[in-house]
Amino acid sequence: PSYHLSPFSSLLRVVSRMIHLMMAFQVLLDTVDKCPPSAAFFGFIGAAAALVFANLGAAYGTAKSGVGVASMGVMRPELVMRSIIPVIMAGVLGIYGLIIAVIIATNVKDTDYHSFVGYAHLASGLSCGMSGLAAGMAIGIVGDAGVRATAQQPKLFVGMILILIFAEALALYGLIVALILTTKTASESCS
Repeated sequence: PSYHLSPFSSLLRVVSRMIHLMMAFQVLLDTVDKCPPSAAFFGFIGAAAALVFANLGAAYGTAKSGVGVASMGVMRPELVMRSIIPVIMAGVLGIYGLIIAVIIATNVKDTDYHSFVGYAHLASGLSCGMSGLAAGMAIGIVGDAGVRATAQQPKLFVGMILILIFAEALALYGLIVALILTTKTASESCS
């Protein structure tokens, strides 16, 4: 009976309409300007995202691990300089964001700036910034707990450093992807 096919026919109608909408959208995209003035907006947002999110991660990592260093310094002041490594590693995250922000900002142009490049710069900034934020959170938490634990058991120092290196690697992955994305160019020119 035909009533068994009704859910499938409804689904087929929905899929058919979606295909028609996608075809109409493609026709619309072909007539739209590939280099609108708003394309630079996405590039600049990418530069800002790289710097802001990476610096948020650096600030959190510095503050959280700095609290652990201060707390540990009360118990074992001779280990303060050795325990400042998480603070330094967190500060490097801000440099990653700065590098990508400068690369993006110097490539954004007021004319002949393709939408594809703007989106690539946005993705570049977000990948670097969000990776830096995640790494900063990990460095801060590990740094705080690690320096406190190292004050009580110095044998934990090497383990803490290894965990911090893997946390820093998260930001490095984001930096590498961001560098690759900043090199993307549009296949056709604006003119």
